[in-house]
Amino acid sequence: MEKTLTPLNVALSVIGAFIGEKLKTIGPELFFFCYLMLADYITALIACHKEAVEHPGSKKYGWNSKKGVIGIYKKIGYFFTIFVAFGLDYVITHLIGKIWPDSSVYAIFGTLVLTWFILNELLSILENVGRMGVQLPDFLVKTISELRKSVDEKKEI
Repeated sequence: MEKTLTPLNVALSVIGAFIGEKLKTIGPELFFFCYLMLADYITALIACHKEAVEHPGSKKYGWNSKKGVIGIYKKIGYFFTIFVAFGLDYVITHLIGKIWPDSSVYAIFGTLVLTWFILNELLSILENVGRMGVQLPDFLVKTISELRKSVDEKKEI
């Protein structure tokens, strides 16, 4: 099968290369975050289905398309928040670099926000798995909760 270059293929390749070059250091973390969001969504679907089987006829349990759409909007909002945080990092380091060229100031808002969202998704997956009836080790839930709290407490730039 012969592949042809189309303007769309070229444009997508250029955009992908540009984004990849700009996300050198956070690319793997961002990919991992996307994986976790998908896993969270799938585990939520499974947990809702299990609850619907256990409580037939109850509107409180089971899949609700309104909740699903709200969840998708929330996950889209995560990306905007991450991009704003990394944009703020860029602006801070770029402007301080212009004012004090010899300074070595690094802003870490983007990294903290991305880390917080990753830990949040991990907790959400564990909650969904718990709703499925899996007994979770307390140390795992506590460790992730403590990590999230420690990220909340970081205030350094």
